[in-house]
Amino acid sequence: MTGATGGPGRSGEGVAGRVAALTGSAAGRARPVGGGDICDAYRIALAGGRTVFAKTLADAPRGFFAAEAAGLELLRSTGAVAVPEVVGAEPDVLVLEWVEPGAASAGQAERLGRELAALHSSPAPVWGGTDPALPVHLGSVPLPSPPKSPSGAEDWPAFHAEWRLLPLLRRAVDGGGIGAGDARDVERLCEVLASGGPAGGGLAGPAQPPAVVHGDLWSGNVLWSADGRARLIDPAAQGGHPETDLAVLGLFGCPHLDRLLAAYEEVRPLPGRSGRVPLHQLQHLLVHAVLFGSGYGARCGAAARAMLD
Repeated sequence: MTGATGGPGRSGEGVAGRVAALTGSAAGRARPVGGGDICDAYRIALAGGRTVFAKTLADAPRGFFAAEAAGLELLRSTGAVAVPEVVGAEPDVLVLEWVEPGAASAGQAERLGRELAALHSSPAPVWGGTDPALPVHLGSVPLPSPPKSPSGAEDWPAFHAEWRLLPLLRRAVDGGGIGAGDARDVERLCEVLASGGPAGGGLAGPAQPPAVVHGDLWSGNVLWSADGRARLIDPAAQGGHPETDLAVLGLFGCPHLDRLLAAYEEVRPLPGRSGRVPLHQLQHLLVHAVLFGSGYGARCGAAARAMLD
């Protein structure tokens, strides 16, 4: 979700003290690093030469950083993709290893494409969050979970409509982030998806069992590194549909995306994927309508109509 770092939080001095307590190492000055508008983020040098990344958020939602840490560990556990090591997590601060940024290259993009194909071949037990105690967030927006999460390959269209699109649509409508006509078109799409019939399944493409996905894979959550291997950061990791990760990569532009996707599909072909991109971008567009207003609401309506027409 755009806006991963840079919002209100602790002072740099306070963060350095927290990091020192978490790591047991003396911490130097907390140097702010750039990002978005939800958290404050810092680069901190520790005694002994180690450098860490710390992010903090005042009044963070319950489980906010614990869920992010768990998501990173879930991605790491697949052995498919690289993520920063979690150094420590507390309710108001998350500490990760520092990864030195580098230029995005075609080679890194192609490797990441193959790694994402391997990640998406990792099964998840259910659709949605895999730990009921840790809510999944897109940015600062929590995603609800059903009382009993479905797990079947045929369940995704209805799950996505009822537990992702419609709750976000209601929030966007209540906050004035989407107009009435666009909201009606999103509702129409959700009705088709939730019907359980051939139409909903046809829009969603071939049946897909839940897979481990990053969940919020816009281009800003790909950390291109100086060591030549991209890291995934700020996950909303869950049991999800692989095409959502790929569609969101293209939502705001991603370096060498064509090379990344070509490498992915060499390993894991997805016939007809391009026609389903608006469906898989709609969840993130709705979150942006909730957070940033009606400009995104219009894009939500357009995405819904692209799938219905």
